Amino acid sequence: NGNDSQIIIYGQAGHAEVLGLVGQTHGAATVIEKSSQIGQIAKDKNTYIYSQTTKSLEGYRQVVNEIKGHIDKVKECESFNTVCGQVANRLDGIGRFAESHELIFFVCGKKSSNGRILFDECRKMNPNSYQIEGPEDLDLSLTEGVHSIGICGATSTPKWLMENCKQTIINYNNR
Repeated sequence: NGNDSQIIIYGQAGHAEVLGLVGQTHGAATVIEKSSQIGQIAKDKNTYIYSQTTKSLEGYRQVVNEIKGHIDKVKECESFNTVCGQVANRLDGIGRFAESHELIFFVCGKKSSNGRILFDECRKMNPNSYQIEGPEDLDLSLTEGVHSIGICGATSTPKWLMENCKQTIINYNNR
């Protein structure tokens, strides 16, 4: 990496994921939470920008543009989109998603802080929302007579796990 380059992480200082990213850089990364901190970034270094996955894509794009404006034109300035596309517009989107179904199964680990935030949003918009860790937690009797079931999850919830839940429900209702 050398002294002619720097790593910038757009995220919440102290957040577990951000601490992990900083750890991977052996403490060499600079964490930026908002535009007003861009002045702390050296102008004369090649710059590589990453983001906490749960940050909004809009916020990240804006910070990247401001950093690009701040760095000397002769230097490299690259950003890597590490914002999870599914989560980028999640909070807005998840509320609408929850409202558009009669029943919601939210799949995520009990310890996921991102999951807790998103699940709370689901439940606020649709009280008929249930948090599960996987197909084995499904209360399939809830699905009887229900026409519209939504399955969603946290940033870290693998797609295959949600698919397994969906298949379990389909199998149950086609029995």
